[in-house]
Amino acid sequence: MPALRPPRRAGFFMRIAKLLAGAVLAQAGQLHAADVQAGKVKAQACIACHGEQGVSSMQNTPSLAGQPDGFIQWQLVYFRGKTRKDDIMGPIAAALTNADIRDLGAYFSSLSPPPPLTDADPDTPRFARGAKLAQANRCSTCHGETYAGQQAVARIAHQREDYLLKALRDFHQGKRTGGGIAAMPDAVYRLSDEDLQALAHYLARFQ
Repeated sequence: MPALRPPRRAGFFMRIAKLLAGAVLAQAGQLHAADVQAGKVKAQACIACHGEQGVSSMQNTPSLAGQPDGFIQWQLVYFRGKTRKDDIMGPIAAALTNADIRDLGAYFSSLSPPPPLTDADPDTPRFARGAKLAQANRCSTCHGETYAGQQAVARIAHQREDYLLKALRDFHQGKRTGGGIAAMPDAVYRLSDEDLQALAHYLARFQ
């Protein structure tokens, strides 16, 4: 009579371990779910630069109100990991935990975005040029038809014009790489500085 083969205990226990690990991760996700109110408290340190309710009045500093949750989180991760470098944001992000980042993303994404500018456009030819450039370069493919952003892609509609220009120049000069696929440097490297100025002007005043 042939000897009975022992059960494949290694495979069995591996499956159990995977199930347990999945349960632990799911529980951890519940325990550390984003908390908008906690994010509001933590964001008090951001007000000095990014403004009350996340709307910036400081030159070359972005408004964060209404930015997609994923975009806020990834930028903070980039700053923390020094993939994106900034003398001010780097040290701040270095002190953030994953829970802090989730809470801040949830809070800023819950705020109303900056309203469209209502004053008369001082440079309508530049606006028209920017509109053509945005269409030709398919900016809406990633940023959405209303340029409100999505997932890890920034909201650029009604952002500060000076900050938009700074960001575009940083991408153009290779100072900033964007996400993993580096879409922004590829999108702007053929453009002139006058083109970048027109894009920033258009997006800041997009209706």
